[in-house]
Amino acid sequence: MANPTINAARTVALARRAADRGASVALFPELGFTGYAIDDLLHQEALIAAVETALGEALDASRRLNLILVVGAPLRHLGRLYNCAVVMFRGRLLGAAPKTYLPNYREFYERRHFASGGGLVGEDITIAAQTAPFGTDLLFVAENFPGLAIHAEICEDLWAPIAPSTKAAMAGASL
Repeated sequence: MANPTINAARTVALARRAADRGASVALFPELGFTGYAIDDLLHQEALIAAVETALGEALDASRRLNLILVVGAPLRHLGRLYNCAVVMFRGRLLGAAPKTYLPNYREFYERRHFASGGGLVGEDITIAAQTAPFGTDLLFVAENFPGLAIHAEICEDLWAPIAPSTKAAMAGASL
């Protein structure tokens, strides 16, 4: 459903349940803030603006949650649209990891909508008035969870001959 406001509210409600049950990380679906198969709606400025507003609301709600929240959302960066995993903890944007390998077969037409995150390292992105790292080489660590170092990769990235998570594991990722 292409309704970031409702999708964010449902995501936060589920994250609250996870936090109440003692989870350290709550991971949500690829493009969960918009829905996956919405095709050319992804090019609507109103939708992308609604995603940023919804991410701001989720960031605010995460202040009261003692877990790392990972949500899927399309993000615009330097004029291009990326399919991203957005990572937050206690109201703070930790970063955003763009998908690298974009499927373009059967019902998947991601190259029509998204740019690949391949090669994006050392950049920053601003979401909901917070600036954080943006790239494929990010490791997310929260002091409250000793030994936990998260690398985010999305769907097709995992099935690549050398998945981004391979390098992340060698760099210290534990999840």
